[in-house]
Amino acid sequence: MERTAGIDLASEEHRLVIVDADGRQLEQRRIKHSESGVEALVARLLELEVARVAIERPNGLVVDRLLEAGITVVPVHPNQLAAARDRYRSGGGKSDGFDGYVLAELARTDMHRLRVLTPDSDETRALRALTRARDDLVGQRVALANQLRAQLEAFWPGAARIFAEVDSPIALCFLERYPSPEDARTLGEKRLAAFLARNGYSGRRSASELLARLRDAPTGRTGELESEARRQIVLGLVAALKPSVEQIKLLTSQIRGAIDSHPDGQIFRSLFRDPKSVVTAAELVAEIGDRRDRYDSRDRLEARAGQSPVAIESGKKKVASFRWACNKTLRDAVGVLADSSRKHNPWAQKIYADAIARGHDHPHAIRILGRAWLRIIWRLWHDRTPYDQARHGNLNRLLAAEG
Repeated sequence: MERTAGIDLASEEHRLVIVDADGRQLEQRRIKHSESGVEALVARLLELEVARVAIERPNGLVVDRLLEAGITVVPVHPNQLAAARDRYRSGGGKSDGFDGYVLAELARTDMHRLRVLTPDSDETRALRALTRARDDLVGQRVALANQLRAQLEAFWPGAARIFAEVDSPIALCFLERYPSPEDARTLGEKRLAAFLARNGYSGRRSASELLARLRDAPTGRTGELESEARRQIVLGLVAALKPSVEQIKLLTSQIRGAIDSHPDGQIFRSLFRDPKSVVTAAELVAEIGDRRDRYDSRDRLEARAGQSPVAIESGKKKVASFRWACNKTLRDAVGVLADSSRKHNPWAQKIYADAIARGHDHPHAIRILGRAWLRIIWRLWHDRTPYDQARHGNLNRLLAAEG
């Protein structure tokens, strides 16, 4: 008889529940998150010939070990699990064992709504790890840069405005050498020019222009003790920012090499005119993946990327609502593609302008354009061909109409 299982994951201990073909619970046990525990989990599932295992996460160590053992894994979205709990309880109780049972039941009864996990290739998973790690570092960099800017605005605004970005390499070197107004008291044009030369400043501003920016800003009126305290804070934030900036640069270089060697890399690189858009192209590759059967229709891809609305109908009410449940990283990458393309692509410009003319705001217009791009991406991805403007029918018709 066919058996299904559900695993409720935790950091130190997982809960396994196995049910038979009639939904009767055969076994429930705790599994420690250790090598021996994971081995015992896999061995028990194989021993009982479990047909499918439902689990909330589509990735992770436990999922990898199950797939390696040839066990069929069914990922269940947390929203689906939350909605299914009331089918199996009359009260409002909740426990790890109960969630495991609900997962096992979903794998038994709801496979017409669920999909078996089909993992991506090693190249895609490596690229996804690189892009997500870089995204996390960028978030940390932005947070630290905001804190640094706030400190400078409080007692030395000129140092935040002398260079275009407060977290640029030259700005961090400047703040490391001159973390307070007192340190820059004797800074003149010649000394600043020498500093810029030593640190390889490649900007177009002269030393006199930068010095004017520094001196034109308002002057702080902090006391001696507060000024020294803020000086130490600036040095600490600079020390935290410099390695983040270097690591982001290193990861970007690794991402460039990874997407160039990826089988689908050229498909997504062809969507961008600027070669520097390698990170966004890599995010599209990593988040869409390489399993064509995962998105057998373009509607699935549009929903996954959060570009298609959710229809809410009740009686005479019919509303298209924003789609919250989606892949946020993929949604952001599609948004970057749409926003950049409307600035140089006549076809994208028209779709965006028409959406604005209909009364949509900028984010909504970008989603409309993003959905149009995803239809093209889905076709290119399935055909395994790069984007070619000469074969873009709508673009050619628009250019012909414009003469």
